[in-house]
Amino acid sequence: MCGIVAARTAEPVAPILLGALKLLEYRGYDSAGVSIRTSGGESSTTRTVDRVESLRTRVAAWPGAELPGSGVGHTRWATHGAVTEQNAHPHQDCSGNLSVVHNGIVENAVALRRELEQRGHVFASEVDSEVIGHLIEEGLGTSDDLAGAVTAAVARLEGSWAVVVLDGRTDRLVAAAHRSPLLVARSPRGVFAASDITAIGEWVEHFQAMRDGDVVELADELRWSRDGHPVPEPPMADSVWTGASIGVDGHPDFMSKEIAEQPDVAARIVDRLVPHVVDGSLWADLALPRFDRVTVVGCGTSLNAGRMIGGALSSLGRLPVRTLVASEAADAVMEPRTLVLALSQSGETADLLNAIEHLDLSRSSLVAITNNEHSTLARRADSVLTCDAGPEIGVAATKTFVAQVITGVAAALSALVASERMLRSDAVRLCDELRLMPELLAHAIAESHAVLPPIVADVIDEPGFLFLGQGTGVVLAAEGALKLKELSYRWAEHQPAGELKHGPLALVDRGTPVLVIDSGDPRIDRSIAEVGARGGRIVRIGGSGSTVPVVGLGRPADAAGGARRWGPLEAVVPLQIFARDLALALGRDVDKPRNLAKSVTVE
Repeated sequence: MCGIVAARTAEPVAPILLGALKLLEYRGYDSAGVSIRTSGGESSTTRTVDRVESLRTRVAAWPGAELPGSGVGHTRWATHGAVTEQNAHPHQDCSGNLSVVHNGIVENAVALRRELEQRGHVFASEVDSEVIGHLIEEGLGTSDDLAGAVTAAVARLEGSWAVVVLDGRTDRLVAAAHRSPLLVARSPRGVFAASDITAIGEWVEHFQAMRDGDVVELADELRWSRDGHPVPEPPMADSVWTGASIGVDGHPDFMSKEIAEQPDVAARIVDRLVPHVVDGSLWADLALPRFDRVTVVGCGTSLNAGRMIGGALSSLGRLPVRTLVASEAADAVMEPRTLVLALSQSGETADLLNAIEHLDLSRSSLVAITNNEHSTLARRADSVLTCDAGPEIGVAATKTFVAQVITGVAAALSALVASERMLRSDAVRLCDELRLMPELLAHAIAESHAVLPPIVADVIDEPGFLFLGQGTGVVLAAEGALKLKELSYRWAEHQPAGELKHGPLALVDRGTPVLVIDSGDPRIDRSIAEVGARGGRIVRIGGSGSTVPVVGLGRPADAAGGARRWGPLEAVVPLQIFARDLALALGRDVDKPRNLAKSVTVE
């Protein structure tokens, strides 16, 4: 949610800011803006409630002085104040010299605003972020040290912030961060700050994520301070994200590309992790204490991935496993020797970070499963399992779900071996199944594209959908329903198939689409019969003879029992493609669904 970019370069900065904002569109936004220092030492601010392309047109039409090499840009997801140009970022101080972009929420903004207005400050928006610029303005009234003024200003704030301030008079840029992601980078092209390396990967090779309390002046030499005290510049991390890695590569949209990438993602993870499962070294290298129980914490698709990983630990290791929705987890009681698996694709999910901040983890171990090893979650965890999915631009998660599950299941198997809860011979057999995942996913993609189009055409006018599963299929049903809601804006509900007769069967009428994930549990046939008897339109996703025959084809029959403990993962592919195809048939934007953001950084 929301995106920040800032740059100081030797070339015109507008194309860089606008290009970076375009790459941040996937995070979700409803307005956008830039402030650029003009050659005359002023700030040119342009904002829009349309897309970044509209902003590009407006900047190109700027009639004033030249726009050289310093500026800030922002894509806003509205939290405080309506979607208007006045509420769009960047925001100015009273003089118009300072331009501020901010991600996060200033929880004491009302009190600060009242205090500042009493001292004569005039506000131009309803947005909590605007108080930051006025606080910095007051700091500059007694000193010309912008970094010092920013440090003093953020000390007054309560909540979360990633802030970059441009002083149009002095051409200085200063960034600050607390509980909201922001990274800084330097290259021969200039110095940069951004919410996500995706935005600036084309121009930098090294970067560093800011920690809570950091204030950094973006000068030729990055000047760091933390909690008001100068600190050495931390070592930079290598960036493997480039502009080339985030194009659609001939696909009609990012979601299509990312679905197609799943076999390669699976192969990459399997090749990296599976050789270290059977001897327990994958888990042993995390250097964690022994655990007796597991708690999974996450949101949305990451929570579903965690449930699948937890299922493997429960059924294969006979460990007690519970699942916590992150936004409801703050008051949960952690028992001693609990392994807490925290899942977030971005590693910046605010509800999850808030949960782990409030949970008592003093007698537990926290393992992050994330696609961003430099994220806030990764820094707060005791150990990190990196998913290695590569950039995912589509808001609805696809390949990151598959990557989280395979990564987590490989780690779970290794943990069970390392703790002597699983025989190595059993681990060998289960690892052989993991090695089949790239082939199974590739087959599922091809089969789904072949059989789903007429099914989608048949149900396009249906207002609601029911997803059913038994055993491990329940989690996949949940993921399928979530994808359909995200992309098509149609109602969808998932249920354990055995719960049909306890209420949900009332939803089934003649023609009601019911997608059934057949994970091999024989009980599912009874539920299918109940739906069929009431005229439901059954779409069975399973093995040979199913409506969508994608499950287990090519997997040895004696291996199916292992996969049923945490899969069948390949069944998620037709659920992804069904949701995407239906959404496209309804005219939806599958990469940027309404009201949703890729990285949810506010609660």
